[in-house]
Amino acid sequence: MSIEKTNVTKTKSPVDAPGVAAGAAVTAVDPRLLVREQGFAGYLSEFKRKVKGGDLGAIPVVIGLIVICAIFQSLNSAFLGAENINNILVAMVATGMMSVGIVFVLMLGEIDLSVGSVSGVSSAITAVLSVTHGVNEWLAVLISLAAGAVIGALHGFFFARLGAPAFAVTLAGLLFWNGFMLQILGSNGTINIDGDGVVGKLTTYYFSDVAAAYGLALIAVLAYFVPTFLGNRRREAAGIPSRPLSDIIMRTVLLAIAMFGVAIIFNQYKGLPLAVLLFGIVLVGTDFLLRRTSYGRKVNALGGSVEASRRAGINVTAIRISVFSIAGLFAAVGGLFWASKIAAANQSAGAGDLLMNVIAAAVIGGTSLFGGRGRTWNALLGVLVITSIQYGLALQGIATPIQYMITGGVLLATVVIDSITRKTQKTAGRA
Repeated sequence: MSIEKTNVTKTKSPVDAPGVAAGAAVTAVDPRLLVREQGFAGYLSEFKRKVKGGDLGAIPVVIGLIVICAIFQSLNSAFLGAENINNILVAMVATGMMSVGIVFVLMLGEIDLSVGSVSGVSSAITAVLSVTHGVNEWLAVLISLAAGAVIGALHGFFFARLGAPAFAVTLAGLLFWNGFMLQILGSNGTINIDGDGVVGKLTTYYFSDVAAAYGLALIAVLAYFVPTFLGNRRREAAGIPSRPLSDIIMRTVLLAIAMFGVAIIFNQYKGLPLAVLLFGIVLVGTDFLLRRTSYGRKVNALGGSVEASRRAGINVTAIRISVFSIAGLFAAVGGLFWASKIAAANQSAGAGDLLMNVIAAAVIGGTSLFGGRGRTWNALLGVLVITSIQYGLALQGIATPIQYMITGGVLLATVVIDSITRKTQKTAGRA
């Protein structure tokens, strides 16, 4: 009897001690709000929390990019020159556009092996319609983009509706659409494109006025600061934890340094490249789609768990088909940029290492091969790494086989890091 009394006295439940429970509830802090509640001091706590939980984000690829630039700059001072940086940024756009579409597919935990062939079909359709048959070039471009979206939707239909594995469906698409491209190009195999036309100017047109690059930098900085500042004010008015003003100013200043630094480099060469401007618009638009819309949340949910998404009322089939359609659309866009780069549509379009570079760019940039994690900005980081390696090695006169080996090594390291990260997250109970 005395033992039972002792136990009752020493053990207090939340019901017996509501004050204690309430105090615990007040002091508990959501770790995601550490930065907002603690200001600059919260960055260290947030960083430690993410690393401990296996969430490295873009840290490895950013560090890798800095190391790559440092190494090649030490070997050749022309690497970080205005002309070479412009060439890298313009050259990356074709692969980057295609990689944006692949990010959507990878977020589902699937793969699309047909994007290289679809890009070739896009350039071939545009060239055949505009050059051979005299169709208005704008109309030919729109038809080729629509064809890419329809082809992607067709692949998605076989995968999502009929249950065929995405790997097998898109592998068949790789072969079929490559043959289709060769067929419509005809026996000649090459159709030259007008360098002053719509497609021709995609990679050759520059806004030479210095105000263009500086104006774009200013717009980008304001587009970040104004919504962030106003959103923060609304959070404060609602009594919700918000970022300190000093934090917002610091982020804005860092963004301004980066944007105006790039603008200075552009203006030291030919000006703002049209290709880079279009790529930036695509990145901002697709990032907004994935992070700020219900469609994007459905894509993320589907990558996390198909069954949970289905039970939540998400139309799994429709989302899957739409994702493959998006991949086909951006494959077509990339095909037009490749055609612009060589001023022709030919039989080699979409061949070689293009497919591997497109997938590698998304994965190296931080998109998980296992699905459920990725942003379209990953395509930018990944394609920057790959293109920088290619141009750096080219400046040193190193042969293509070595470029393949180094890119393959970087991709392997990225996949290993991704696998280790997932294991760490599972251990921490976050996956």
